[in-house]
Amino acid sequence: MQDLKPIRVFLEVATRRSFAAAARDLRMTPATVTRTVAQLERDLGQQLLVRTTRQVSLTAFGAEVAARYRRIVDDFDRATVDLLRATQPHRGRLRINAPMSFGLRVMPRLIDSFRLAYPRIELEVSLSDTLLDVMESAHDLAIRISLPPRDKSTIWRKLCEIPRVAVASPRLFDRHPRPLSPDDLHPALCLAYASSGEEEVWQFRKGQILRRVTAGRMVVANNGDFLTALVLAGSGIAMLPEFIVHDALASGRAEVILPDWSLPQLWLSLHYPPYQPLPPLVEIFSSFFEAFLRDVEGMDFESNSG
Repeated sequence: MQDLKPIRVFLEVATRRSFAAAARDLRMTPATVTRTVAQLERDLGQQLLVRTTRQVSLTAFGAEVAARYRRIVDDFDRATVDLLRATQPHRGRLRINAPMSFGLRVMPRLIDSFRLAYPRIELEVSLSDTLLDVMESAHDLAIRISLPPRDKSTIWRKLCEIPRVAVASPRLFDRHPRPLSPDDLHPALCLAYASSGEEEVWQFRKGQILRRVTAGRMVVANNGDFLTALVLAGSGIAMLPEFIVHDALASGRAEVILPDWSLPQLWLSLHYPPYQPLPPLVEIFSSFFEAFLRDVEGMDFESNSG
């Protein structure tokens, strides 16, 4: 029986039209990918790919091999998934990435409940406020809180929307006038949630009126809890997910400014590499995660995917 690994490598190169891109997707070195495809060509006795300095293309024989093998590999993968679902549905290792603030608030309770339900599934959880490329970061799935995704190379599942609010400490207005409209916001007081050196544009809307304010001219940070601490110290105003500042708002240590203006909501979504279909462990965790947030955390779900 022909080894499936060289076939998979060849199919990835054929799909990506690049040895380097295929190597990244397969987490192999370009040299190993090249040797693997060359060995497959020797085994079959025909050239499969035409290599130039700019691109890789299929020969006529290579196109026929790709078409036939792809159906076989897809059938093999579907059969393997079905067998694993039947024989080992709750065993294995899952690598998850989540945002820092959300991870610290929600993930411990979630993971504790998940381990009680699935004690044989090993979990590796990393927290980061950087929007990692799930294709490059060796994670099985990533939890993201962000604007609607534009990435076409991954699969995503929207779970719910996350409201954002512009907040400040009451003490800030002991030194500065309280803003009555977005036009009153002083850019130097607007703390940005962004990567280092970037500015953040706040979009306030009231009916058909839209106002934009550029934040981050003086302070930029990539963590919501850090910005919340600055807000509570009276250092400025920040636009943050409501769940991060919920306790501060409830206690009166912070208040929503311009409450009659709305801000674009974020999406809480799950992002996966382009699995077809989702591996059993990923599907198990995704379903549990969605049920936990809906039933335990009480989040209002409006799920869709892309």
